[in-house]
Amino acid sequence: MSSFLTILLIGISLSMDAFSLALVYGMIGMSSKKKIILSIIVGSYHFIMPLIGLLLGTFINNVTFINLHIIASIILMYIGIDLIISNFKEEDTLSVSKTGLLMFGLSVSIDSLTVGIGIKAITNSYFLSSIVFSLCSMVFTYLGLILGNIIGNRTGTYSKIVGGIILISIAIIMFVK
Repeated sequence: MSSFLTILLIGISLSMDAFSLALVYGMIGMSSKKKIILSIIVGSYHFIMPLIGLLLGTFINNVTFINLHIIASIILMYIGIDLIISNFKEEDTLSVSKTGLLMFGLSVSIDSLTVGIGIKAITNSYFLSSIVFSLCSMVFTYLGLILGNIIGNRTGTYSKIVGGIILISIAIIMFVK
């Protein structure tokens, strides 16, 4: 049981990135359908990434010298700039593209890839771990989107600019790490 509790706590901690960024995304006024789609995308990435990390993580870290935080920061920077630019468009709500949703999901699930590398030290239930990570991230993403929407409704039209600045700040912090 302590192994499952450990997996659950890791799943919750992996979901915190998704939750905090979903707060920002929620401020832009997404439709309920897009909130559900984004939550499923994030959950799917959190299911797949640890398994990829399990299989390929050691290769990525030992053979190539790609810093995953730099990739995630570039993605977040793109999303942040897109949010700020969308504030100056004529449309009332931001039309979040499929590519934007996929990039969001990827950016918040990079940590799951690195967790997959060390998952063998925690458990032999890799599939169960991925399911727990997936469910935690889906729930936390959806809750973040809902709470962000409430905050966005109170901050008005400037919420996209604030959200974009927050994403760009997070991207810079990740890049400097």
